[in-house]
Amino acid sequence: MSNHQKHPKANEQIRRFPKAFVWAHAINGIAFFALYITALPMYTEFFDWLYPVFGGPENARLLHRIFAVVFITPTFILLIFSPKFLFLWTKELITWKKRDLQFFGNFVKELFGLRFDHVKQTFFNAGEKINSILQIFCAILVIVSGFMMWFPEYFPRALVQWGYVLHNIGFGLGIAVIVGHIYLSVVHKHSRPGYSGVVTGKVPAWWAKGHYEDWYDEEVKKGNFPNLDDPKRKKGA
Repeated sequence: MSNHQKHPKANEQIRRFPKAFVWAHAINGIAFFALYITALPMYTEFFDWLYPVFGGPENARLLHRIFAVVFITPTFILLIFSPKFLFLWTKELITWKKRDLQFFGNFVKELFGLRFDHVKQTFFNAGEKINSILQIFCAILVIVSGFMMWFPEYFPRALVQWGYVLHNIGFGLGIAVIVGHIYLSVVHKHSRPGYSGVVTGKVPAWWAKGHYEDWYDEEVKKGNFPNLDDPKRKKGA
């Protein structure tokens, strides 16, 4: 997302995400797709062939509920093992500045391979904030509606019926957001180098510097990251 060139020490890595986030992200992704797959035969006969794979309709429903419980655990993992990161994430989502608005115009240009201006970013850019907000919205929609569907005896019938509608909307929108998220993080050439962040928690230093310059420079001041602007380092010393 920036014009920053690779540093001579291109393989140098810095930690972007704590290990708790790596685990939470993996569990969230696995649970989401497991929920989606186990739900398919429940919504259309076209996927009835999946029932034998899951051991029958009853077992498919049981697996769906098990993964529903797994789906809500990532928040608790972060809350227990990395509350500092959870606080940072929350703070970033509710903090919007002029540069966040400037990001979108340049992002569209970058997406279509046009020339774009580099706008310095903090830990998350505006696109990542929108992605997080949409995923949180979808998760809340799915969890609340799913709870009503799981325990219909505790809710008015009309509310339960609306629960089915909202559940479908939540998962439909969620899939769309996930597909866009995967494309921009794994396929897009400017974002792809940072994919290692959700696997190991670490990303190339040159990439982090180029994408989140304000955050990176702040960490340099704290002594946490290497100073890539040091003339001696640029000469390979």
